[in-house]
Amino acid sequence: MRTPPLTSRLGAEALGTFWLVFGGCGSAVFAAKFLAPNVVAGQSIQLGIGFLGVALAFGLTVMTMAYAVGHVSGAHFNPAVTLGVAVAKRFPWRDVPAYVVAQVLGGLLAGLALWGVARGVSGFKVTGNLAANGYGEHSPGGYTLVAVLVAEAILTAFFLYIILGATDERAPVGFAPIAIGLGLTLIHLISIPISNTSVNPARSTAVAFFNGNGAPGQLWAFWVAPLVGAAIAGATYHLVTGIDRRDEDITGMVDPEDLRPAT
Repeated sequence: MRTPPLTSRLGAEALGTFWLVFGGCGSAVFAAKFLAPNVVAGQSIQLGIGFLGVALAFGLTVMTMAYAVGHVSGAHFNPAVTLGVAVAKRFPWRDVPAYVVAQVLGGLLAGLALWGVARGVSGFKVTGNLAANGYGEHSPGGYTLVAVLVAEAILTAFFLYIILGATDERAPVGFAPIAIGLGLTLIHLISIPISNTSVNPARSTAVAFFNGNGAPGQLWAFWVAPLVGAAIAGATYHLVTGIDRRDEDITGMVDPEDLRPAT
């Protein structure tokens, strides 16, 4: 299969990251808690989707866009994923910077869209309410910096293990996006109370500056921990599983010769 042009792949990455942020963070901002008046009882009814709904929303964004554009770009939508598969020697290092830039830009556009929509209702306070990640006083459950760094690194590493395994040629064909989407759902079910769940530096960057309230100053943690976790997974997957698919692109789109160092 011929590799799509880099411009097409970058467009797919930006589009997919936009959908991940807008769909995932949007569900947290607009739908996690929604009170509707109960005219009969004179009280409000909670119709929001809660943590479970938000976790599913993030998983569904990745799953749907993996099916939509995965055949174009590999459906990374996440700088940590791009780094991890490059460390695993299943993605060319030369394309890593461009992928990361496209992902961050796509995420920032989604953050801008969320900010604009959130301002469309009277009384909604945007500052501090755009689903930013945080630790300490900005953690939903008050978790410390160390706890957040450990959780984010571990969860990102397992996300990469899932991706590397689900895209193995011996795995059931066509089901990788489902496994990856459900993996991200599980990750959110574990860690929304801990850090509001990042495992994706582009997702964290996308809303941090629009959210304010200390999020920009804590953003570094949600770059460092996911990147470290992804790098560990990329470097150890073949050692842990005994499955060595290094020098093969994660999507099968790139000629293995392109992944080998020039002589």
